[in-house]
Amino acid sequence: MNIQFISHLISNIGCSAIIAFFFIRIDKANIVIKSKAKSKKDIVVLSFFFSLLAISGTYIGLNFNGAILNTRNVGVIAGGLLGGPYVAVITGLVAGIHRAIVNLGRETAIPCAIATILGGFLTAYVSRFAKNKDRMFFAFLLAFVVENLSMALILLIQKDKILAQSIVKNFYIPMVFMNSVGASVLILLVEDIIQKSELIAGNQAKLALEIANKTLPYFRDTENLSEVCKIIANSLGARATVITDTKEIIAGFSTDKTVINRNNIRSNNTKEVLKTGEVMVVIKDDEDEIIEDFSYISPHIKSCIILPLKEKNDVSGTLKIFFDTAEKITEKNRYLMIGLSHLISTQMEISKVENLISLLKYSELKALQSQINPHFLFNVLNTMTSLIRTNPEKAREVTIDLSNYLRYNLDNNLKNVELIKELNQIDTYIKIEKARFGDKLNIIYDVDESLYNFQIPSLIIQPLVENSIKHGILKKRDKGFVKIIVKKIDKDIEVLGKMMELV
Repeated sequence: MNIQFISHLISNIGCSAIIAFFFIRIDKANIVIKSKAKSKKDIVVLSFFFSLLAISGTYIGLNFNGAILNTRNVGVIAGGLLGGPYVAVITGLVAGIHRAIVNLGRETAIPCAIATILGGFLTAYVSRFAKNKDRMFFAFLLAFVVENLSMALILLIQKDKILAQSIVKNFYIPMVFMNSVGASVLILLVEDIIQKSELIAGNQAKLALEIANKTLPYFRDTENLSEVCKIIANSLGARATVITDTKEIIAGFSTDKTVINRNNIRSNNTKEVLKTGEVMVVIKDDEDEIIEDFSYISPHIKSCIILPLKEKNDVSGTLKIFFDTAEKITEKNRYLMIGLSHLISTQMEISKVENLISLLKYSELKALQSQINPHFLFNVLNTMTSLIRTNPEKAREVTIDLSNYLRYNLDNNLKNVELIKELNQIDTYIKIEKARFGDKLNIIYDVDESLYNFQIPSLIIQPLVENSIKHGILKKRDKGFVKIIVKKIDKDIEVLGKMMELV
């Protein structure tokens, strides 16, 4: 008889495991069970499910001499350890009260109901300190205790002692052993599914971040976005990748070596995504079907996902990823690609901001340069006017120096120049200024020669020298000198201009 009972309980536990498997596969249920802080709604949902699981354990049980061979307590214990103390108490009360009032196995209804309710409270207490890694052990221990409690209550409460002893004799080993193992197995199953889902999510996040890190250097220049498309295609095993703005294709890559030109958007599907901001999946069901999104890339394309790229919640373009089979656009990969599109949107937005900041700094620098040149030219022309009358030869030298100075400015109208060129320009500037101030003005350089090829903004040193002359030397009666110090700090250089008196 014990073999038959054990076989029946194994079957029932298997049914409970299948139900739990499908429940935990629901994303919301998975998230709720993993969450430590559960809302009232979460508690209600979990209590409802595990109460049904416990009650089903009663209904599919085997009737023997007015008693039910069941797996009810498995649902109560598993629900409590996975859902927390409130779920344990609620599930225990619901399943226990149901056992007391249902017209099944009336001979043991009350003792079994009491054991189930007490099992709910006991599980609630244990769940408060049970760690995740210990839940399997506590599930086995709780089921063992609750089933023994149930057997003891049957012997105590049942008036027909002979019947009570017969029930306990036949039920004890199957119920105590199988329900203890069953509760542990149910916990193991749920935790295994959760761990695997976390592993998959972790791998997806890792892949998305790897793609983001690889593509980051290329976002600063739209000409390099084809490299971004290539990285995405290779990382996802895609046939092709295309990035568009709101009007045209701006970059693309195909493993078939198809050249994806910069053309206006003709695809109605792409236009729809730009309009709605919703993700769209396009699948080629018929081999002879002609889909505009696929035809211009490769005849091997079978599916495509079109994802909106957004800037400040407004759609600014699309990311289109093409595959050679429809099976590659799984729900898992769909979420991965949606997350990837969000990262790309953020990177493109950051790159635009960085470009704007760079342009602003460049504009400020050019504005400074435009202020320097007129001011400086005004002073030089006045000096030359005076020298033409008093010292024509000196005027000729100043004219040559001014010519060299202006030629440098015209030839190096770029963002950066080598430090040595800038220092040579300062020499020319000082020669011109010495025509005005004579021996009162001198300059000393304290520069490491290894820094001569370091790139710096053009005309960045002259304001330092000019201010040192204006606010330092010109206010002194005696001679003075300007000291230019250039030193390396980590990967950068620091340029200092100091006015010092000659001693």
